[in-house]
Amino acid sequence: MPSISFVFDDLCRLVGKKLSEAELVSLLDKAKAELDSKLSAEITVKYNDTNQPYLWSVEGLARHMRASLGKEKGAARIALEKSSLQLSVDRSVESVRPFIACFVAKGPALSEYVLGQLIQMQEKLADNFGRKREKVAIGLFPAGKVSWPLAYRAVEPKSVAFVPLGMVKQLTLRETLERHPKGKEFGHLLADAKKYPVVFDAKGHVVTFPPVVNSEESGKLSAGDSEIACEVTGTDESAVNLVSSIFAFALADRGFKIHPVKIRYAKRIVQTPKVEPYDFRFDTAQVGALLGLELSEGQLRDLLGRAQYDYQGKGRVKCPAYRGDLMHAVDVVEDVAIMYGYESISPLPLTSFTVGGLRAGEGVISAVRDLWRGFGYQEVFSPVLSNKQLLYDKMQADDMGTVEVENVMSSTYSCIRSWIVPILMDVLSKNRHVEYPQRLMEEGLVARREKDNVWDARQVAAVSAHAQASFTEMRQHVEGVMRSLGLECSFKEMDEGCTKSSFIPGRAAFVFVKDACIGFVGEIHPAVLEKFGLQVPVVACELGLDSLLQ
Repeated sequence: MPSISFVFDDLCRLVGKKLSEAELVSLLDKAKAELDSKLSAEITVKYNDTNQPYLWSVEGLARHMRASLGKEKGAARIALEKSSLQLSVDRSVESVRPFIACFVAKGPALSEYVLGQLIQMQEKLADNFGRKREKVAIGLFPAGKVSWPLAYRAVEPKSVAFVPLGMVKQLTLRETLERHPKGKEFGHLLADAKKYPVVFDAKGHVVTFPPVVNSEESGKLSAGDSEIACEVTGTDESAVNLVSSIFAFALADRGFKIHPVKIRYAKRIVQTPKVEPYDFRFDTAQVGALLGLELSEGQLRDLLGRAQYDYQGKGRVKCPAYRGDLMHAVDVVEDVAIMYGYESISPLPLTSFTVGGLRAGEGVISAVRDLWRGFGYQEVFSPVLSNKQLLYDKMQADDMGTVEVENVMSSTYSCIRSWIVPILMDVLSKNRHVEYPQRLMEEGLVARREKDNVWDARQVAAVSAHAQASFTEMRQHVEGVMRSLGLECSFKEMDEGCTKSSFIPGRAAFVFVKDACIGFVGEIHPAVLEKFGLQVPVVACELGLDSLLQ
């Protein structure tokens, strides 16, 4: 979960009130946050939710607190200045990073502290909400050092050279990815791109090379600058506009005037930042049904105002432009509950009582886990989410029909695991410093899909890693588990299947109980061991418990 640090007096100044520790804790709770340090000159706040990124700055947090205290009510607004600033978008960026938002903020000279807060907000939004710059990347630069209008287009990697931020020598775009620290860190985002996106000024100078780094000559923001340009690029237009709005409101709270920029796409013109509240509907009856509260129209209006909504009546509200988390009417009801105070809602007595019990088959599954532990295997509990690189690339396996996450927050957890052995191999790779033998097992869910059909299953997997690890060792343990369950199993050499290349030829087999294939046993292929950095033999098995129960 994200956390931010700032000067406590700065928060109080932005809120407009000297807060006591008790008030601070209470207000943080309404923002789903908590104090992560002792109350002192500088404090750290940790957020327990990630669906409201506008709160990841002292300015956004203070705005939330002002509303909670009733100092400001309703959806916040910004009066945009008249502006002739423009930025053109070339079609060439459509295949690499198609969307951009931009604006200029003019106001007081930046102090070192405020500059640090802007950079902190930039990093938190890009790393967490922006998925480490893949979905959204943010550039801040001095607006007065560039010639307008700006142009956003994709160019050949070796066709343009500039001095990247923090360097003194010109590098081509390709060299920037190879030599600059940020290029090494984020260059993978452009690995498949034939052309790279660049923002140029009217004189053809590079301003910024998104999502990697700004120019040292025209893209370096410093303390003392009073005209700040904010550009946001990405692959999701709504996310790009949301982040642009968050920055605009934060800078407005610091006393800056916001000058919008017209973005000229090939077939349309849009103005950014988006600062007007948007409409949302909810059923007012759900407030009573879900919270058990009987609120008057006036009470509801007051609570919604403190939650930064404009209540229009009859279940209609206007939401601030920097709120992109509303998906369902229940989200509005939740905000009403937060402002009312959960501690103020009287609990109801239980009206029904039930007695729990084990689901059919759980006794057998529990016995299987006990048996593997009895053979000396340490049980592992790992996330159900994984990634295709681990499941298939490192294991040299074919895709089994992966259930992928549509809007991933992290590439590490981008799909549901389709088998468990790769997870255990990853654990072994992270414990190479531990003495051998190492024996691990895990029982849990996997999921697979075939076209539009998706199903999940319970499976148990085990790995044994040591100098003498062999097919015979794991076969004996599988037979021992089956025999303890009153079952007989047989083995058939693995000559096909998604996992065939994961194992040494001739040292892997399918496991059968009667005529049903319930899993496999095999010695891991040396090429797979090398990918995991393992230098000892590993033997593995995975059994389908649903098949076993049948």
